Amino acid sequence: LIGSNLLALHQIATLRHDELGQETLLNLLLRNYLHYNLYDQAEKLRSKAPRFEAHSNQQFCRYLFYLGKIRTIQLEYTDAKESLLQAARKAPIAALGFRIQCTKWAVIVRLLLGEIPERTVFMQKGMETALRPYFELTNAVRIGDLELFKSVAEKFSATFSVDRTHNLIVRLRHNVIRTGLRNISISYSRISLADVAKKLRLDSPNPVADAESIVSKAIRDGAIDATIDHAKGWMVSKETGDIYSTNEPQMAFNSRIAFCLNMHNEAVRALRFPPNSHKEKEIAEKRRERQQQEQELAKHIAEEDDDEF
Repeated sequence: LIGSNLLALHQIATLRHDELGQETLLNLLLRNYLHYNLYDQAEKLRSKAPRFEAHSNQQFCRYLFYLGKIRTIQLEYTDAKESLLQAARKAPIAALGFRIQCTKWAVIVRLLLGEIPERTVFMQKGMETALRPYFELTNAVRIGDLELFKSVAEKFSATFSVDRTHNLIVRLRHNVIRTGLRNISISYSRISLADVAKKLRLDSPNPVADAESIVSKAIRDGAIDATIDHAKGWMVSKETGDIYSTNEPQMAFNSRIAFCLNMHNEAVRALRFPPNSHKEKEIAEKRRERQQQEQELAKHIAEEDDDEF
């Protein structure tokens, strides 16, 4: 019922060209859809709603947060990360709860992207307690310990359910396995698949076959640089070369440049000027010119009258 009422109000605001009202009602509609897990409907509404320059920083932050959640569910992690970090950065200092929610989702998205958030993210003032479950989760992913990951997920399952991030954390299992496999490939030049299964703590009926499948997929995806000796049941890691001879430093440098340029563009767009200020300035200048011409004309007429007398 509330959804239909909000849609009717949004239609009225659109017909009246009330952009601030449209912005507010769009956020309310997105919030309502996301509350009931209607992500497809939320995306359809968001994509078809008219776009215009944000009139309220608070409403724009809410929109970025909802957009980040939609992008996360749609597996578009890069766009989701950008939206969530931007929402947290633009949010007012007093909006602590909102910034905590943005940070929680941003941490999950960064982990899904294979990134490890810095410790300072979890040590922000007023956020330490709320972000503690996500700090321990990040530590488990960083180490690549599947057992530790499971214990953290069970320990804070109630918190993750309240935050509605439990389904996203289930997706992290693959990242944990891949991180552990990457650590193994760096530590060992050659290791049996049975030992790989033991170190990854794979709890399956046929752990060796699962380990072989996981290693094969990681090699194909480029996560590790290794080969599989199927006859002997080994994973043979290739010698690690100089990372500066690859394109990875260039890619990291380009991503930082893009981030800085994006922040600069956001700052420029955030500059606010009074509406029609340039027109008002032109009108004021014309008014001064007219007054000056009238004064000169009055002075000229007065001088002519004096000459006649």
